Amino acid sequence: MEDLKVVVLEPGYASYGTERSVLSRLNAEIIPIRENVDVANALKDINPKVVLLRESEFRKEEIDLCPNLQGVIRYGVGVDNIDCDYAKEKLIYVANVPDYGAEIEVSEHAVALYLAIQRRLLSRDREVRAGAWGNSQHSPIPSRENAILGLVGCGRIGLEAAKKFRVLGFKKVIVFDPYLSDEMASRHQLEKVELADLCAQADVVSLHAPLTSETYHLLDKKMIALMKKTSVFINVSRGGLVDEDALAQALHRGEILGAGIDVFECEPAPLDTPLFASPNTIVSDHMAWYSERSVEMLQRKAAESAYQILTGKQPSSWVNRWK
Repeated sequence: MEDLKVVVLEPGYASYGTERSVLSRLNAEIIPIRENVDVANALKDINPKVVLLRESEFRKEEIDLCPNLQGVIRYGVGVDNIDCDYAKEKLIYVANVPDYGAEIEVSEHAVALYLAIQRRLLSRDREVRAGAWGNSQHSPIPSRENAILGLVGCGRIGLEAAKKFRVLGFKKVIVFDPYLSDEMASRHQLEKVELADLCAQADVVSLHAPLTSETYHLLDKKMIALMKKTSVFINVSRGGLVDEDALAQALHRGEILGAGIDVFECEPAPLDTPLFASPNTIVSDHMAWYSERSVEMLQRKAAESAYQILTGKQPSSWVNRWK
């Protein structure tokens, strides 16, 4: 029997029983590499056939440590932490899991962040606990009657977010997404606009785009300056989409109402991250995707891609295609 080793980098799930169950038919060995282990030495010693990872960087250096490597699978959608081009040169599959149902969880988290900011729930909670009562009128809460939602990127998650915000009474959804077809926009009653127009019009700017060389710091100082003083900024996608320093400055100057941030350019976010000290800002730790249901689906689908690769098939969600 061929020695089939599957490495899990940056283990973060309660167990890997799901992966072991899917790969048990092949007698594949699942080997989590813990955080306190030297990753380079471990990869070199194990020489895996497949690597499963979340946020860990997997570049040329790591690929070259694994001469038997056949596939790299991302637990999730974005693959910006993997050197897809170099893997393609080596005919190593890179796959992701774009359809594990997290569009429900992520869109819910976007709405939850918005509502908490809009209604100033965290600051009111702190003030009431400190004995302050009746201070709500000292902090403006703009009306959202006939409000406009602006989506930067509109795939599965963006579409789910649009549904939920409409339930809250948003009258119009505008979208900046060069890859969104006119037919899809029409079907879902979305108005396609340029990014500058979206920033100027939207009462909520919510990011749902992948991080690529084209989208890095897409929301820069210039675009943030176009936003309304009453607008709310939401990022549940990728930290690198926005210039965090420019966003923090806008919040401190009162140039926008608030921000809800689940993702950061550097993760885990260091304690001196400027957004941590920004007023009317709520942060979470890249957990918008999470629920027990989504985790099980994510692990199962990643393991199924590994099974396909190990049995000589193309993975269902093959990213770096060469044929």
